[in-house]
Amino acid sequence: MSSAARSWRTAFLTLRDESLCSPPRATVLRLLSQLVFSQSDSLIAAAPELPPDEVLSDLMLLMELARIISYSECAEDAIQPFTKLSHLIHGVTHCSFLKLNSASWAVLLDSFKRILHVLIVKSKGECLPIGNGAVIKATKQCLESLRRLFVLCQTAASMSENEQLLKFTLQVVGYFQGESIYSFYPSENHTLFGGVCEVLTVAFSMIGEVYLRAGSSLSVDKLQSTIEVLRKVMDVVASQNLLLEDNIISMFYIELLHCLHLVLTEPKGFLAEHVAGLVAALRIFLRYGLVNKSHGMNQATNHMKEVGSTSQNPHVEVSNRSRNGPYRPPHLRKNIVENQLRKDEFISSDSDSSDNDGTMVDTRGVKFAKARLAAILCIQDLCRADPKLFTAQWTMLLPSNDVLQHRKYDITLMSCMLFDPHLKVRIAAGSTIMALLNGPASVSLQVAEYRGQSKCGSFTALSVSLGHILMQLHLGTLYLIKHETNSRLLALAFKILTLLLSSTPYSRMSGDLLSKVISSVQATIDEGFPFQSDRNSSLADALNCLTMALSVSPSSTCVNNMLLGEISTGSFEGQQRSGVLNSLFRYSEQLSSPLISLEAFQALKAVAHNYPKVMTLCWERVSYIIVGVLSSSSDVPVRLWRGDVENAVAPIKERVITAAVKVLDECLRAISGFKGTEDLSNDKFLDSPFTSGYVKTKAISSAPSYSLESPASIKDDSCHLASQRWVEATIKHMPIIIKHSSATVRAASVTCFAGMTSSAFVFLPKDRQEFIINSSINAAVDEVPSVRSAACRAIGVIACFPEIYHSTEVLEKFIHAVDQNAHNSLVSVRIPASWALANICDSLSHCMDALHAGRGSIESRKSSELISLLVGSALRLARDNDKVKANAVRALGNLSKSVRFTSQPPVTDNPGDGINFKIEDNFAKESKGHMKERSDSFPSASLGGFDWLGQMVHTFLSCVTTGNVKVQWNVCHALSNLFYNKTLKLQDMDWAASVFSILLLLLRDSSNFKIRIQAAAALAVPETINDYGKSYYDVVKSVEHVVENFKSDQMSEPSNFKYRIALEKQLTSTMLHLLGLAARCDHHAIQSFLVKKALFIEVWIKDLCTSIGDTSQSVDEMKHAASSISDKKKDVLLGTIQSLIEVYENSNHRLLAQRFNRLASTLL
Repeated sequence: MSSAARSWRTAFLTLRDESLCSPPRATVLRLLSQLVFSQSDSLIAAAPELPPDEVLSDLMLLMELARIISYSECAEDAIQPFTKLSHLIHGVTHCSFLKLNSASWAVLLDSFKRILHVLIVKSKGECLPIGNGAVIKATKQCLESLRRLFVLCQTAASMSENEQLLKFTLQVVGYFQGESIYSFYPSENHTLFGGVCEVLTVAFSMIGEVYLRAGSSLSVDKLQSTIEVLRKVMDVVASQNLLLEDNIISMFYIELLHCLHLVLTEPKGFLAEHVAGLVAALRIFLRYGLVNKSHGMNQATNHMKEVGSTSQNPHVEVSNRSRNGPYRPPHLRKNIVENQLRKDEFISSDSDSSDNDGTMVDTRGVKFAKARLAAILCIQDLCRADPKLFTAQWTMLLPSNDVLQHRKYDITLMSCMLFDPHLKVRIAAGSTIMALLNGPASVSLQVAEYRGQSKCGSFTALSVSLGHILMQLHLGTLYLIKHETNSRLLALAFKILTLLLSSTPYSRMSGDLLSKVISSVQATIDEGFPFQSDRNSSLADALNCLTMALSVSPSSTCVNNMLLGEISTGSFEGQQRSGVLNSLFRYSEQLSSPLISLEAFQALKAVAHNYPKVMTLCWERVSYIIVGVLSSSSDVPVRLWRGDVENAVAPIKERVITAAVKVLDECLRAISGFKGTEDLSNDKFLDSPFTSGYVKTKAISSAPSYSLESPASIKDDSCHLASQRWVEATIKHMPIIIKHSSATVRAASVTCFAGMTSSAFVFLPKDRQEFIINSSINAAVDEVPSVRSAACRAIGVIACFPEIYHSTEVLEKFIHAVDQNAHNSLVSVRIPASWALANICDSLSHCMDALHAGRGSIESRKSSELISLLVGSALRLARDNDKVKANAVRALGNLSKSVRFTSQPPVTDNPGDGINFKIEDNFAKESKGHMKERSDSFPSASLGGFDWLGQMVHTFLSCVTTGNVKVQWNVCHALSNLFYNKTLKLQDMDWAASVFSILLLLLRDSSNFKIRIQAAAALAVPETINDYGKSYYDVVKSVEHVVENFKSDQMSEPSNFKYRIALEKQLTSTMLHLLGLAARCDHHAIQSFLVKKALFIEVWIKDLCTSIGDTSQSVDEMKHAASSISDKKKDVLLGTIQSLIEVYENSNHRLLAQRFNRLASTLL
């Protein structure tokens, strides 16, 4: 044993013996000074030679004695001994491996707490610790010792011990939060202030480590207290408005920001009150270390000024020091040191230390970059914690003008991404911009608008500020895409542009912004990415951005004109090697790079969808390319279809062919003028003069956008042209793809038929019509569900063509194909099958009208069989999920509108049924097995009377309670169709009262205005008082109540706002219809009710009379149409008033009758 070890044992044995009798405090201090502190260095050197348990026991003795000393009220004389004790413990803990148990940890933590209380709090009266560097050093040593001991036992540390350490460390930070701590910035106190920063650096490291170990398990209270402490420190640092650039202080900033980052990783709420303050403080760090080094920053030029009109930048010097060549690893940089132009040049990389080669780079610059990086990560954390709330901070973090002009004191996230000399900072800034644009922010940005340059100092609305920010983000991102050579940053810029394209409301921005985005990306594509090693990846990203830009809705007039201009100059045909269309056509033919070809086809599909006229003019080129792709698919060797991995060759090849087929599909839709399924409806409630102007058109997502084309151009005689294109497609393309080995390709080919129109179909040769019909029917029995689904969609469209019903055989095949798929086990097949079923029922309903009028070509017996099959299938599907159920209800409603009923003696044992189907049902004679099963499952749909009418009504009522809003809307529409049936004696039906009750319930209580509109429309369908039966009084009373209280009703959902006027107009039409029938009702209750509500009805009708517009200012056709509608409204009002006059006269209320007579005279 060495002499130092013997001295250790002698000293502590003596100290332990002397302290057994609890000596006075002064004696303890003397013993510590003589036995321990006088030989601290030798004791530290002896510690590694002794057993760890012995060392720990002796240290615990010292800590116990320190606790005893600290309890005295006059502890100032213990400051110097405690500084020496801190030095001893620090030395011992860092050279010995000591392991604590829970009891020892509690004593140790309490002892350190008492020691620091004496060192910091007790010394404040003597201008300490700021005036005493020894105290600051001792404080730091205590924290480092505690950190060391906890690290040694952290694997066994409990959650309570972590919380205790966190509470203690936050208390220490609180000691240094006074303003006096941060007021010692002058140079003579800089050393002392640096010591305070070192103490806080250790404290923040300890807090961060606690959150790194147990952050997810800490309570919300602990998180809240930590945030409050860090917020106070950040506020004090930010209040100086100028950060000190020093190695020690920079480490303090880094640990502070890193600690905040770890805390914000799992915020657990309660950040709303701190977000604005933290963002304001963090924003200052974006320029840390760069204010005095403007020559080290990258500067942008004004090359991209043409992208937007918002930039008024002066010409600035170009500097691309961080982008003037490919990345070089650190071990190769020494060879080029002599060739560097400036000593302070930085070459960024993925590691913290590889930004330099050991001779050129200032290590302080790396630390400053770490601080900027940590601040950006904290901003990103705040954004992800509450993206919706964070939108209010956009104006502080994103540029609103001159984004390409770097300013030292006004740095934003975009300027960091553009100009910061360190790659990791730039990447973090780009990732944070992506976080800002993602999520709920895309919804908030829909209010943004651009109004040109705002006057300096004037108030700017948030919507305008967001508009300016979006313009500058476009400008900065496009500049980066054009000039960046680093592959990671370039890919990040493309991702940001993609988010901008999906979030920006271009219709509210500068009119040419979208076209300039497309032109800029196209110019970058033409340059060919010369500095990128993986050019295909960058090209694919650029083409994806073009796809997003060309998919922006609504379509842009400037983009349309730009594309039409390319066609007029012949650039897309290869006469010029520039232009968007030329590039897309050229890259789509590069089958050796399937990823590029795929992206190009997707962009062409977007052009065809949003700019149909453009692709109509390019049909020859499109057809040629698709033929080339299809012919090459079997001839090109597999090795030329280079995918990412060998086993991905086949899928990517199929994806390219599928994308080509989808382009063909969109082009055919554009040429055919496809706008959705053929509209066969003739609902009479749309004829009401009070609702005719408020019929909402339904947008069909699968239909091309014709918003930029005039109605005249769409109505031109293009049917022959469309049929010619379809003939070419069915001869050149369809025979190959319809039988392709890939199910994805087959499904895409069948989907093409779903974009056909009847006007194009009717001009096709007979053999081409048969090809389309047979291909659809054959695809409906394909073994792959996706192909079956596409076939059902195609059948649902073609079934709406009137020409189909000239052939009973085709109609029967369609129905059998759809019915078979309606029984598929996959809901993805049953949904389009049920949709097609509803369309067939709608078409068959119109066909039955013609049959009843003697113009039909389908025989009655066959019609009976097909209807029975459709009814049975629809009744079964009505028990499926909501999407299928909605289509099934629509199918039943379409059939119920035109089936003819007649009163005959009942043919069943049910005495309540006095109605039978006029057409005989021979469905039971069907020989197919699956149809036999249907007959067994639904006997009421086969021979045996007309019981399925009751089942159908029961299904409607059941679906109201079990279905979603779409199902409920279809129930209301189906009941409207049922009421239209003239052969149905509605007043004799025992279910009539239930039907009216359910419609009134939906009208009164539904939160969805579209359902209420359809319910009100259904209630207005019965034409006579007898049709309402005993329910007339309830219907009038309920509708009047809704009308009277309509303006006081509050909307439950904002989405209902756009339907409010339509609902009000429909209620008006329904109410006038019901009151117009009142004169034919001699029921006393209805007369009493109308007398009671006479005052409201009079005021309500008077308001309607004054609301009839004056057509004197209208011109030509508009004047004539407005005048016609006004005359119809007057006729309806006069009829209603006359009905009310008769009611009041018959009930001997002549004064009321006279008042309504005077009201009628105002309309004459």
